[in-house]
Amino acid sequence: MIRVESLTRTYGDLTAVDQVSFEIGTGEIVGLLGHNGAGKTTIMKMLTGYLEPTGGYIEINGLDISTKRATVQRQIGYLPENDPLYYEMTVIDYLDYAATLHGVPDAERTDRIREAIAQTELSSKATDAIGTLSRGFCQRVGVAQAILHNPRVLILDEPTNGLDPTQVQHMRDLIRSMAEHATVILSTHILQEVQAICTRVIIIHDGRKVLDSTMDELLTGKRLQVAVDAKPERAIKMLSSVDGVVSVEPVSQRGPGNRYVLDLGNDGDPAEAAHIVASRIATEGWKLYALQPERRDLEQIFSEISAVEQAYSG
Repeated sequence: MIRVESLTRTYGDLTAVDQVSFEIGTGEIVGLLGHNGAGKTTIMKMLTGYLEPTGGYIEINGLDISTKRATVQRQIGYLPENDPLYYEMTVIDYLDYAATLHGVPDAERTDRIREAIAQTELSSKATDAIGTLSRGFCQRVGVAQAILHNPRVLILDEPTNGLDPTQVQHMRDLIRSMAEHATVILSTHILQEVQAICTRVIIIHDGRKVLDSTMDELLTGKRLQVAVDAKPERAIKMLSSVDGVVSVEPVSQRGPGNRYVLDLGNDGDPAEAAHIVASRIATEGWKLYALQPERRDLEQIFSEISAVEQAYSG
C-alpha cells in the first residue's frame, strides 16, 4: 500500500529527513515515533503530498505521488497536529465543506457526514460552532474530516491530543475499525497509545530511521524469565550451561520459587530456549513455577534507543 525509498528532505544545510525507507501494508497500524524535531511531521507531510521531497520516492497504492499527486491525495485522510478548523463554522457545515474538498459525490455527502459524526461521537455538537467546543471535541472534528471520504490511507498526527480517558478509548476503537480497510500511520508522544493500538513501530532519530519492528517482536525481546525451587547456586550453574544462554541474572522474588532472567543474546530464539530449559529443569527434578519471555514496555525501549543514538552522535 505504501512504499517509501530513500526519502530525504533538506532545508539548506539542515537535513530534516535522511534516506528513510519502509513499506506498510493494508491493515497495519504503524506508530511513527521520535523526539521533537526528529523528522516525523516532515515525513507525514511528504506522504500526504503537502511537502515536496528533496530526494527519494513515495508510492501509495501503486501510484507515484510525484506524478499522481491529486489522485493519491484523494485516497488519504490527514489529521495534522494543529487542526486547521474554521472556528466560526458549525460542525456540520465544516464537514460539508470538507466533504466538498475531498470530492465526496453530492449523492453520498449527507450519508458520509452522518456516518463520520456518528463514528466520532459528535452528534450532540453537530450544530454548535466549532469555536465553542472543547479541545477534545475539536480534535474529534479534525478526525471526522479525515475519515469523511473513506480513505485508503489514514495519517494521524497526535490523534488523542486533548482527549479524556473515555474519549481516548473511543479513538483507539475507531482507529482499529478504520484499519480493517485502510492503512493507518499515527504519530504521538504518548507511548502507551502506540503500545495499545499499533501493530508496528518505526522510530526516527535526527531524520534517520533507527528501528522498524512489529510490536510483538519489539516487546518480547531476547530474554526468558524462569522461576524454580532450586537453590540459587545450583540453579544459576545449571541454567548458565544451557545452549544459547549468554548469562543468568537473579531477580527480586515475586511469587513462589527463585526467579532468574536468562539473556539469550541478539540471535537467541526464546521459544526454542524455553523448550530446552524446561527439559533440563524436568531432568533435575525441580519444580517449575514460571517460564516465559520477558516483556518490556515501549518507554524502556525508546529510552534505550535514544541513549545509543546520542552516544553514537557524540
